Amino acid sequence: MELHLIDHDRLDPWAEPEQPRELMVTVSYPADSTLGRTELPWLPSGAERALKARFGGVLDAVVLPATHSADRAPARCGRHPVILYSPGYSSDRTFNTLVVEDLASWGYVVVTVDHPYDSGEVEFPDGRVVLTRPAGDEDAIARAVAVRAADLRFVLDRLAVLGQGGNPDARRRPLPRGLSQTLDLSRVGVFGHSRGGAAAAAAVGEDPRVRAGINLDGAVYGPVVERGLDRPFLLVDTAVHDGLRQDPTWSALWPKLRGWHRCLRLADADHNSFTDLVAIGPQLGMPLPLQLGTIPAERAVTAVRATVRTFFDAQLRGRPDTGHLLMGASPRHPEIQYVAGR
Repeated sequence: MELHLIDHDRLDPWAEPEQPRELMVTVSYPADSTLGRTELPWLPSGAERALKARFGGVLDAVVLPATHSADRAPARCGRHPVILYSPGYSSDRTFNTLVVEDLASWGYVVVTVDHPYDSGEVEFPDGRVVLTRPAGDEDAIARAVAVRAADLRFVLDRLAVLGQGGNPDARRRPLPRGLSQTLDLSRVGVFGHSRGGAAAAAAVGEDPRVRAGINLDGAVYGPVVERGLDRPFLLVDTAVHDGLRQDPTWSALWPKLRGWHRCLRLADADHNSFTDLVAIGPQLGMPLPLQLGTIPAERAVTAVRATVRTFFDAQLRGRPDTGHLLMGASPRHPEIQYVAGR
């Protein structure tokens, strides 16, 4: 289910002319029944056209992933932990659908957030499609991460309204039956890829409602680097990134992680092996700088799904890591390697 959210207390730092900050989010949740419901596309049609235009026709013949999400299906009874997801720079909130849907199938409510002008192609209900602005220098990236963290805090505010029976959608579109009763906002986590990983760290540092977070292969920016974190946080990198040795933001943050913390590695992977792009890339039949590594797509997806789920099972549900995955010692997922931490 999509929600269009408007923060009337903040101006969008990049929109011209000035206007309140607008967000698009998707809420994925365990459904009671999907019978007769329309399947949500991986990307809305306008965003899909914009994505293909960005790559100059290279993606025109690519079959984008199908989803297993039925639009506005009634929610399954029960209260479920809530996880926020922030995508990488110039990536869309749908770029980790393979992980998000897996989490929903295991009983999580997952809210994926597009950050206009910093995410990829953000399509609004009136048909507008907002595109990515240039990345900028290090200071500009730090400001963008701060905006993302504020976006995530605002989304949590609006989810609280939803949990109290209100409708936070800007157009008051009908909500799925039973959704408001499914949100357990006492158990909130966050994860993100690349710049979204930086936003996840910032959100854990700034919002006490967020109990645990994961950074998938992203540098870290903002006050959290110096202040550190006192709640569980997982870093996952690749040998290409080698975060604790080659990324000064990781080496600065690491000694300031005061809660449960660990660094794991996805073997034979590269930066975008954590996203749906690892499954799309093999269709292209030509080299593109997609940063996918040599790990087979199926193994990458399986390993990332398991790692994210096991971490949140441990931190939000108190379930032990019986498969020793978070110690990098799982025979089922040998691609996940232990680097450091406790």
